[in-house]
Amino acid sequence: IHGTQLYLEVPSSCLPIVYSPVYNITFMGLEKLHPFDSGKWGKVIHFLKEEKLISDGSIVEAREAAEEDLLVVHTKRYLNRLKWSLVVASITEIPPLLFLPNFLVQRRVLRPLRTQTGGTIMAGKLAVDRGWAINVGGGFHHCSSDKGGGFCAYADITLAIKFLFERVEGISRATIIDLDAHQGNGHERDFLDDRRVFIMDVYNRYIYPGDGYAKRAIKRKVELDWGTEDDEYLGKVELHTEGALNEVRPDIIVYNAGTDILDGDPLGGLAISPQGIVKRDEIVFRAARRRGIPILMVTSGGYQKRTARIIADSIINLRRQGLIGGNEDGEVTEECVGGVSLMMSSSDSSPSSVSTGPAPNTI
Repeated sequence: IHGTQLYLEVPSSCLPIVYSPVYNITFMGLEKLHPFDSGKWGKVIHFLKEEKLISDGSIVEAREAAEEDLLVVHTKRYLNRLKWSLVVASITEIPPLLFLPNFLVQRRVLRPLRTQTGGTIMAGKLAVDRGWAINVGGGFHHCSSDKGGGFCAYADITLAIKFLFERVEGISRATIIDLDAHQGNGHERDFLDDRRVFIMDVYNRYIYPGDGYAKRAIKRKVELDWGTEDDEYLGKVELHTEGALNEVRPDIIVYNAGTDILDGDPLGGLAISPQGIVKRDEIVFRAARRRGIPILMVTSGGYQKRTARIIADSIINLRRQGLIGGNEDGEVTEECVGGVSLMMSSSDSSPSSVSTGPAPNTI
C-alpha cells in the first residue's frame, strides 16, 4: 500500500465536512460555457457560515489527490491522456479548452477536480471514524478507471471505496446509493464484477449516459420518467433505500446526492421541489442512522444557481434532525484551524486500524 497524505488523523474538534477553496473553477469565464455552476461549492460553505453551522476553522480542508492515489483505480494510460487538452475539453464538455496549453488546464481545471477527489477519499475515512461525513464537492459518477465524461475526470467514488477496502479494518462491503438524475455509469463499470459493492441507482431513464453495459452492475435499478414529482419520487427513494439496506448490510454507504433532480434543471428532466430534495437526503441519512451504518455524502450534479442554497439547507436540516453531529460547545481548538494542513500524522497520535504508510512528497 502506497503512502498517502489523504488518510491522516483529524482532531475531534473538526466537523467531518470536507472542503477547499480550490474546489471552485474560475478561468477567464470559460467555466460559464458549461451549465454546471463551477462555483457552487464555495456558495454552499458561505450559506453554512451564515447559518453559524460551521466556521473557517471547524471543517476539514481537502487535499489534492496525488498521482499515486489516483493509480489505486485509474490506469497510467488514462492519466497520461489527461495531459492532452483535447481530452480534457471532451470530458468537461468545454470545447475552448482544447486551444489552451495543458499546464493551464491542469492548474485551473484538473487541480480543482483532483482536490475534490482527494476530499471524497478523506471523507470516506472520516465517515468510518465519525459515523458520517460530507464532501461538499465530488460525486464524479460518470468516470471509471479508464474513461472520463460528463464533467467527471476522476473516479472519486470508486477511489474512496477502494481506499477503505485496502486500508481500513472491518470495511469489506459498501453500498452506493446514487440519487443524481443521471445514471452513475462510472462506478458501475468499475464494480461490475465486484460482489463487495451493492449499487442502487435512481435516475431519469431517457437522459445521458444510457449505458446499458454499466446497468448490469445495478442491484436496485429505479428508472424514472420525465417530470417525476415529489410524492412518487420520495416514495420510491424510501422504499428502495430501505430495501437495499435490508437486502445487504454494508460497512459503509456512499451517497451520491445530486441536485439535478430539481424542477427546471436543464439536464435532469425531473420535477422535484427544493423541499423534496431536503426530504430525500433526510430519508437516506435516517435509514443509515437507524442501522448504525457510516455514511459518506458527495454533492455531484446540479445545474441551477439555486442548488447551492438547497444543498446548504439540506445539511442544516440534517443537523436539526439530529442525523449529523456538531460541536456542541461551539469551541474550535487551535489544531482544527486550517483543517487538514495541521492534522497530526498517525505516528503522532494513538494507534488506529488505518495503514498510512510512509509519507510521500505532496504534489
